[in-house]
Amino acid sequence: MRIYLSNQSKKFSKHLAFFKSKKVIPYDRNLLKEVVSEIKLDQVENFDQLNFSLLFDYKIFPKNIMEGFGQWQEENRSMQEGDILVQQIFIPPNPKWSQKIITGVRISEIIDKADCKGFSYETLEGHVEKGISTFTIERKDEGIFFKIHTYSSPGNFLSKLVGPIFSKHYQNYSTKKALEHFKQLYKPK
Repeated sequence: MRIYLSNQSKKFSKHLAFFKSKKVIPYDRNLLKEVVSEIKLDQVENFDQLNFSLLFDYKIFPKNIMEGFGQWQEENRSMQEGDILVQQIFIPPNPKWSQKIITGVRISEIIDKADCKGFSYETLEGHVEKGISTFTIERKDEGIFFKIHTYSSPGNFLSKLVGPIFSKHYQNYSTKKALEHFKQLYKPK
């Protein structure tokens, strides 16, 4: 985790190079808190014709909460297992007037099933959280859903210290906003 006062989006390549050498924070999924959040994508009927690029380009969070830059984007290709994703988290959620927390995650799985598309990532050393997050678009009998499934706990001393007061609430807020944002992306224009 690195903290800045200036927006780091023009320096994502530098941060990507830094995180390539970092290891996944060791974790035991059984000791982490599990949270599953999902939202139905209204007006979406044909799963097979969906544009999944919004998911795989990590356009999940509103830009005032988080920006991401993936190794696959730098290398002009599709996401692959093992790729690094740089995250710039804005606290408070305002890109201009916030602290910019730069963290890294590693893509651990690409999900490509008939009724489910998505990916998982694990947090890298220094991240505010440790664990794994999975982002999917799934076809169910009730419709098509966007789902965020996490197993996590504080990843460093600072997040353990402020987690009960701040981190947990901000994570819940960010997840709620991500679900709403992603749903809006799939509304007809």
